[in-house]
Amino acid sequence: MKIHIYVSIFLFFTFAVSCNKQNNTLSNRERVRGWELLFDGESAEKWKMFNGGDVAGWRVVNGELHNSGAGSYYGGNIVTKNQYTNFELYIEWKVEPQSYSGIFFNVEEGVTNAINETGQKYQLIDDLGWAEPLNDKQRSGANYNMFSPARFVALPAGSWNSSRLIVNKQHVEHWLNGKKVLRYVLWSDEWKTAKQSSEWAGFPYFGEGKSGHIGLQDHGGLVMFRNIKIREL
Repeated sequence: MKIHIYVSIFLFFTFAVSCNKQNNTLSNRERVRGWELLFDGESAEKWKMFNGGDVAGWRVVNGELHNSGAGSYYGGNIVTKNQYTNFELYIEWKVEPQSYSGIFFNVEEGVTNAINETGQKYQLIDDLGWAEPLNDKQRSGANYNMFSPARFVALPAGSWNSSRLIVNKQHVEHWLNGKKVLRYVLWSDEWKTAKQSSEWAGFPYFGEGKSGHIGLQDHGGLVMFRNIKIREL
């Protein structure tokens, strides 16, 4: 009987702690491990427009970073002011129905006017509600039009998803909602074959950066972000 009481008390306090966890903050343990917030819930001060300029067309709403919601790059794509080489990125995101976006990495500026012609993209999309058929390389967790996720675990539109992107030397892992969905090796023969058989074959700067900015896309409908943090490896 006592064991059941102790277990119940433990579960109650565990639930209470999880409920009280504030968004856009770091725990002491995370700080010790080297995590840095990229969004504090109040401003986009650690971001800028791709190829320069202050962030415009994006909004901070109730502790969330929203793209324009208008689509067709209306609000522009944004990138971190800092550049990263080896890192682990954590981010939570939510899409409205019929919306999509992406997380770019190793973005180089000044080489092209289009962010998707330089950085590779971790795809975010309304998988379950998209009106047209999606191929597997277009689903959430994919390296867009390069590699498909091994499993499809995105939640319906209107639900918060969590993603982790790990880039360590040439090795990349995509995680979605606690599941590893994809891994690949940058600039390997497999990667080069994937590029040459994709729409990126004619773009010399695509995926070639050895380091660069993290980017967020404003392209198809409303997508919201929170709890964006990174640690260098």
